[in-house]
Amino acid sequence: MELIILGTGNAQATACYNTCFALKQGDACFLVDAGGGNGIFTQLKKADIRLEQIHTVFLTHKHIDHLLGALWLVRIVAQRMEKGAYHGTLTVYGNAEVMALLLQLCEMLLQKKQTAHIGQDILFITVGDGEEITALDCRVTFFDIGSAKASQFGFSMLLPNGKKLTCCGDEPYNAREETYVRNSAWLLHEAFCLFAEADRFHPYEKHHSTVREACALAETMDVDNLILYHTEDSHLPDRQTPYLAEGKRYYSGNLLIPDDLERYVLC
Repeated sequence: MELIILGTGNAQATACYNTCFALKQGDACFLVDAGGGNGIFTQLKKADIRLEQIHTVFLTHKHIDHLLGALWLVRIVAQRMEKGAYHGTLTVYGNAEVMALLLQLCEMLLQKKQTAHIGQDILFITVGDGEEITALDCRVTFFDIGSAKASQFGFSMLLPNGKKLTCCGDEPYNAREETYVRNSAWLLHEAFCLFAEADRFHPYEKHHSTVREACALAETMDVDNLILYHTEDSHLPDRQTPYLAEGKRYYSGNLLIPDDLERYVLC
């Protein structure tokens, strides 16, 4: 199984795409979030992922830098379905808030011949805290991260090798997530900026963490591999150097600061 980081930037990033990623097993992909626009198609093309490979999507929350790319995805998949170029069902999962908003946007902005697929071969499925599905032949458990802002879910996936991958969404760790985060082989966690630059980027005002806090958490939770994303973009293309330098002071595991389109073999 492969993890493909399609975007690493926060909502205001322009030098990289908004945070989203795909899990790929064989010819099938599980897409997590879709960024803020039709740039998702550019990222998928660069990653050599065809729309026809994507049949499962999970949207963590309703913020536009995660949601609006999914609107474009639904539109183009519906168009391809009409032409017989996309076969099977596209299933989009998310909490009640994000699914209601996505449906409303589709009904307001897409053509009726496109929205006619919704409920037929494009399915919007609302998931609750602790609910499980199967994706890429793996058990996926969704969980409410306890956001103080928009309702937001993360997920934990049991990989084919029996180890665990966990995504905490784009907000700092909440103690209610411990069951999913602790002992993860792979943890995806946001890090808005360096702690050394917190006065410049004000992560706490936006309810985000810094590299130092994310790394200290991973050390406490016995995480093997920590992937930091949803960052500011002022350090591109040398972001890895200062982020690794700060992070390794607090985390002894394998710390990864991906660029857009970076790929990791999970098992």
